[in-house]
Amino acid sequence: MTFAVVNVLSSQPGWLTAITVVVLLFIALTMMAYMTYYERKVIAFMQDRLGPTRTGPRGLLQPAADGLKLLFKEDIIPSGADRWVFFFAPVVVFVTALTAFMIIPLGGKAYVPFTSKHVNFFLTDLNVGLLLILALGGIGVYGIILGGYASANRYSLIGGLRSAAQVISYELTLGLALVGIMLLTGSLSLVDIVNWQRDHVWLIVFQPVGFILYLISAIAETNRAPFDLPEAENELVAGFHTEYSGFRFSMFFLGEYINMLVVSGVAATVFLGGWDGPILPGPIWLFIKMLLFMFVYIWLRATLPRFRYDQLMGIAWKVLLPLTLANILVTATVKVIVDHL
Repeated sequence: MTFAVVNVLSSQPGWLTAITVVVLLFIALTMMAYMTYYERKVIAFMQDRLGPTRTGPRGLLQPAADGLKLLFKEDIIPSGADRWVFFFAPVVVFVTALTAFMIIPLGGKAYVPFTSKHVNFFLTDLNVGLLLILALGGIGVYGIILGGYASANRYSLIGGLRSAAQVISYELTLGLALVGIMLLTGSLSLVDIVNWQRDHVWLIVFQPVGFILYLISAIAETNRAPFDLPEAENELVAGFHTEYSGFRFSMFFLGEYINMLVVSGVAATVFLGGWDGPILPGPIWLFIKMLLFMFVYIWLRATLPRFRYDQLMGIAWKVLLPLTLANILVTATVKVIVDHL
């Protein structure tokens, strides 16, 4: 299998590709920052509170204030920590999450006015794009384990191991929930999957069970409530990033929220047609669909209590894994029958 990217990248000037990279980075970091604002406002509404109101009009500058605060906070490194690994761990989490976001196509093509040139609303179209996003999610686990190990704190190490076991378990069911999509479309390219849905119908119609399984697995894989077990209440610590402060902590924080954007973007792309929609530009449609998934994240956080850890792992291996395998079997069987009619 080879990467089908050369023809895509050569179809637009290099300077446009460079601008695309800068724009995607700006969008990812801005969306991440304002997802914290969105989350605080939605939870405040659900709990009859106000949320951020004082920093800027309606509190809109609160994310910028939080970023500056974390940037200038004291950077504390435990005396017994492995300094190189301690530094490297948050970088792994942040970079892998950001790279995965860059693979998600925000739209199709748009022609530059008064020229024959066009701009791709995606950095590159990989024929294994979906597989690469899952692989990057797996690499991000190393940052969690290294962060817990390097801190020279037993509670951090326990939190890192617990979180890694959770992420790996639900990464498996997350990937298997997407196998039905691959069988129906015959492609791992996110652009091809969106084009298939444009020619047929949104894949949530054919894969409702896969969609539900993906949604549950995505929430658990990103360590979000009610599956946020790295933060253990009985230990009164924050899990693998207990010893991190200042900007290093913010990189773990950035990685978590960008991962939420990644799984929401993948769900919107493979189940809800991606950028496909009437009247509005494609990137706006994708953003609306991603915002819907993020609302579900926040709604669950404001509503449900945590599971116990044994319940969390039991759901992954005793419930979700058999259901994903059954979904693959049924999808493959129906596809073979339909193809031979």
